[in-house]
Amino acid sequence: MQYDFKKIEDHWQQYWAKNETFKAENNSEKPKYYVLDMFPYPSGAGLHVGHPLGYIASDIYARYKRHKGFNVLHPQGYDSFGLPAEQYAIQTGQHPAITTKTNIATYRKQLDKIGFSFDWSREVRTSNPEYYKWTQWIFIQLFNSWYNVDTDQAEDISTLETLFSSEGNTTVNAVCDETVETFSAEEWQAFSSEKQQDILLKYRLTYLAETEVNWCPALGTVLANDEIVNGVSERGGHPVVRKKMTQWSMRISAYAERLLQGLDSIDWTDALKESQRNWIGKSVGASVTFNVKDHNETIEVFTTRPDTIFGVSFMTLAPEHDLVSKITTPEQKDEVNAYIEATAKRSERDRMADVKTISGAFIGAYAEHPFTKEPIPIWIGDYVLASYGTGAVMAVPCGDQRDYDFAKHFNIEIPNIFEGVDISEAAFADKEKTVIANSDFLNGMNYKKATKRAIFELEQIGQGQGKTNYRLRDAVFSRQRYWGEPFPVYYVNGMPQMIDQKHLPITLPEVEKYLPTETGEPPLGRADVWAWDTKNNKIVSNDLVIPTEGGTTDEESHNGIYPLELNTMPGWAGSSWYFFRYMEEQANRGNAFATEDALNYWENVDLYIGGSEHATGHLLYARFWTKFLKDRHFVNVDEPFKKLINQGMILGTSAFVFEAIHDGKGLGIYLSSDLINSSDYISSESSKWEEFKNECSDKGVNDTSKVTFRQIHADVSFVNASDELDTEAFKNWRPEFKDAVFITEEDGTFKVNREVEKMSKSKYNVVNPDQICEDYGADSLRLYEMFLGPLEQAKPWNTAGITGVHGFLKKLWKLYVDDNGLKITDAEPTKDNLKTLHKTIKKVEEDIENFSFNTSVSTFMIAVNELTAQKCTSRDILQPLLILVSPYAPHIAEELWHQLGNEMSISTAPFPVFEEKHLVESSKNYPISFNGKMRFTLELPLDMSKDEIEKTVMAHEKTQEQLQGRTPKKVIIVPGKIVNIVG
Repeated sequence: MQYDFKKIEDHWQQYWAKNETFKAENNSEKPKYYVLDMFPYPSGAGLHVGHPLGYIASDIYARYKRHKGFNVLHPQGYDSFGLPAEQYAIQTGQHPAITTKTNIATYRKQLDKIGFSFDWSREVRTSNPEYYKWTQWIFIQLFNSWYNVDTDQAEDISTLETLFSSEGNTTVNAVCDETVETFSAEEWQAFSSEKQQDILLKYRLTYLAETEVNWCPALGTVLANDEIVNGVSERGGHPVVRKKMTQWSMRISAYAERLLQGLDSIDWTDALKESQRNWIGKSVGASVTFNVKDHNETIEVFTTRPDTIFGVSFMTLAPEHDLVSKITTPEQKDEVNAYIEATAKRSERDRMADVKTISGAFIGAYAEHPFTKEPIPIWIGDYVLASYGTGAVMAVPCGDQRDYDFAKHFNIEIPNIFEGVDISEAAFADKEKTVIANSDFLNGMNYKKATKRAIFELEQIGQGQGKTNYRLRDAVFSRQRYWGEPFPVYYVNGMPQMIDQKHLPITLPEVEKYLPTETGEPPLGRADVWAWDTKNNKIVSNDLVIPTEGGTTDEESHNGIYPLELNTMPGWAGSSWYFFRYMEEQANRGNAFATEDALNYWENVDLYIGGSEHATGHLLYARFWTKFLKDRHFVNVDEPFKKLINQGMILGTSAFVFEAIHDGKGLGIYLSSDLINSSDYISSESSKWEEFKNECSDKGVNDTSKVTFRQIHADVSFVNASDELDTEAFKNWRPEFKDAVFITEEDGTFKVNREVEKMSKSKYNVVNPDQICEDYGADSLRLYEMFLGPLEQAKPWNTAGITGVHGFLKKLWKLYVDDNGLKITDAEPTKDNLKTLHKTIKKVEEDIENFSFNTSVSTFMIAVNELTAQKCTSRDILQPLLILVSPYAPHIAEELWHQLGNEMSISTAPFPVFEEKHLVESSKNYPISFNGKMRFTLELPLDMSKDEIEKTVMAHEKTQEQLQGRTPKKVIIVPGKIVNIVG
């Protein structure tokens, strides 16, 4: 009986689906274990072999935990809102819901083909209205909450309104906008409803504010920092500029300290934790206020070194700082405006990363030093960000490298306040030992004492105070897109109102096309039916909205119908809570995002596997939302993911062809890679030189000395295992290649150059897992992906290598089955059989617990080789071996398990128990030597004494044969090692 992997895998995938083998229970006497993958965005390209790496690892662990007696939740779904589907809709006119549904069907088919043990009964799709109903609900809860610093948690906004009514806001300790005015209880009660709403908006955890954003004109939307690469949009490579827009924001900054502290309680890698710590960026120092000369304005700066205040040489504002337009002198206006316009084209990330470029402009105004009252010139520079700190810095060139470089570049005077430190070396000074100079009250102190004294003196004159600052900014939550969650918000006289949760979800309207309107509104501005009828609680035609006239605010004057929000939520909205949705079974999802029983049982994710690129995006937002939901008693945990592992990347082996270029233009002449020397030139000594010259001449190029070569990606599907290109396929691939001329090797072959790089559709180096499953089977794919190397490291894919693991599976099959069928017996296992099995149990269990899956595959190969050599047919050995293999190669394991007569799925079988006794050696195969030369071996018990060993060896017939009647001079015995008879 042959190993027919196609038949086997198809059968068991259907069996698992039909019998819901991997369906989790919400009530079980077993301990729970929740294994989760970062759910995929269903792109049109489908999966390539790099995508399943993390899924295979999590699936191995989920299957292992089931064997260990756990009730395992291992769900899957789709992050199905997003910009790619919208861009495709813009190009084709097809509704994003249609393409998303098609793409999901492709993904589901591919995932099923690999044999994952997902509980598909709990699938989520973030674009499903029944799902985003609860995303909208969470948004409403955030809107109806404020952060109480005294209790260090979010509370219902009604408690804040009660405080305002009874005490005003002078005693309220809240995280809020800095522009909040103080008022008494009486004043609060006298405010109009709109005034009260405006004040509350400055306290809410989600709020409207004018914010500096990354605006991409080509895509017509705001982009997050992690959606920008090298100053252009990750999607499409379009320019991105900074501009101010009124946006919904999330007050994540309220949770900065808790997000930092929470990192100590979770099992994440140090690198991942450090990424979040750096992003949150806690700094302890002082807030210092500088008065602006000749203006009724002040500049607030945050500094970690207030003791260096006497070294301030100039001030630098972010180009987008609100004060710039107010205090720039007329003489400097043109230069400053030009600089601001140029800076707007650079992303914050680029500005933070660029430490070499020095640029700025003097605005003509001066600040006043708090102590000396000396004028301090005010500049703008793009190395200062409006979104970080206060958007202003007090520049101390003798203590900071960037300030020093800026001052030297613009010839700004640099005072030296560090005694004994040359200004040119100031940035490298050991400031802990530096003595502070130029001040009566700071001289002679080290920086710690001087910092405390400086803060005290600033407080005395009312121009500063101690402060803890965070780099973490509030998260912009609006996107000018169509394909995203609609906000459950309508506007009455410009003030946002929440739609009652019983009327959710607010679903996306139909639009003619998916572009922003001609007047710059988001795509929802094209909807004809997008207004909220507050009397009938439904979406109605925009034509029914009555424009505001004369400042009227009563409902009757508007007919109770108001415009709805035109922005949609960002992609991270749905992914910030999806792990809670999986906890609830489909039947109970109608009345809550998850029931209390489900949340209490599953609590949070025990193991989360996904990419490190989400360190400061999704993972931070998910932690923030979880802490908020805990504050409001909607969940009972404040960390969503106990343990997190970042899988490495599977790299592709790209194929390149060399094209001749002249004056920067491609000639359409391609040379086999072996004809190109290390300097990317063809040698005139090459036998192909004349052919190449003639082809160049035909293209009008006679001076070949000026011809060089560039590498162009070729689709790897056109290249065979010998790196030879199918030139006809290449010519038919794209129109620009149809007239390609190939200079081949002498044997007529055309070789490509191969390089390892990121596997990507754009690099044409993608390997489709469907084809691997077709040619070798899903079990081979699973084993090979694990065998490539440690889970967390990047490793190159080479399809040729999969034949090794496929050959192993054939050998495993032959251990159980021969041409006559199953060859398993009830024979007692030998000592060697038991030793092989139990060392395999021990190693595989250790490997899985340590996520060292690659070494487990090697262990299986060794075990099968040993058992084959031992001619093992014992059920007591081969049945538990299948359980060990099952998490890695579940199809073949399930098939053989059932051939052994087991009726239940192998996934229900308990994991074999390791017994140390089978690895303890009870005997030793002694080498018996005569005059130092080994003549034979003899197995003896390890507990024999020297005398017993000597008697046994001397009595052996082979010893007598060697001695031939002679009496040895002595017998040397080293117990457990050797016996040497000296004659």
